[in-house]
Amino acid sequence: MTTRSEPGDDRLDPSLSAIVSERRQLINLAYRLLGSLADAEDVVQETYTRWYAMTRRQQEAIESPGAWLTKVAGRICLDLLGSARVRRESYVGEWVPEPLPDRTEWTGARPGDPADRITLDESVAMAFLVVLEAMTPAERVAFVLHDVFRYSFAEVAEVVGRTPAACRQLASSARRRIRESETSVTPEARQAGIVRDFKRAWEAKDIDALVGLLAPDARAVADGGGLVSARLQPVEGSERIARYLVEIADLAPDLVILERTVNGQPGLAAQQDGETVLVMAFDVAGERVKHLWAVRNPDKLRPWTA
Repeated sequence: MTTRSEPGDDRLDPSLSAIVSERRQLINLAYRLLGSLADAEDVVQETYTRWYAMTRRQQEAIESPGAWLTKVAGRICLDLLGSARVRRESYVGEWVPEPLPDRTEWTGARPGDPADRITLDESVAMAFLVVLEAMTPAERVAFVLHDVFRYSFAEVAEVVGRTPAACRQLASSARRRIRESETSVTPEARQAGIVRDFKRAWEAKDIDALVGLLAPDARAVADGGGLVSARLQPVEGSERIARYLVEIADLAPDLVILERTVNGQPGLAAQQDGETVLVMAFDVAGERVKHLWAVRNPDKLRPWTA
């Protein structure tokens, strides 16, 4: 597995180079694999703990510290993905990936990415992360490492513990899931306009306007994690979603709704007394909102208030 550090950096001081050059890359990778910034940071911490547990001689014997760190982080994520499914069986209500505010995202895309590749920006969209959640741990790791971060299948095999051919099949299966979930592409400027109209209709408690902005078969998912009130089951249908949103507005008249970029796309954040209490991500298909995800779990909103 080749490193993504600058050429020659590793030879100067492997420990320092690993800290300076690889941390952002590792967090970017772990977030996409786990759907949680907090878990991603824990993975990176554990990865560096294992690095520093080695002697200096052992560190110097590693040709590419960056590649070593990526491999270890990938394996830790693979293990966590396996246990996450068990943990989420006891999760209260629906589990939604942790919404990522703009300031916490660092891009490290390599130059010359082919147009048919998933870009780093696309791979952080909430709709994309939700599809990743439906994949097996091995599919998810193989796909993200190869199609998003562009590691070779030989390199992916070192992380997943399967043959390169098997990893190619895993990525192909994941790619098929992505294609099946794709909706018509709406230009970002138009998405922003629809989300802005949605915000105004919500603030005005205009049920008819909300229904007009939602697809008839729209689906809304709320994540409170059992820590705050939230619907335990998805709300389906434009009218039901519209009435649910108006109920929220009635119960919290002091709610301040703000336009925000959520996971790289137009979204909304709601505040009470200066604290973010809800972040909403949208999947816009054509001229209407097809899916929306409302995160209320305060553990997932800490980066939005800090």
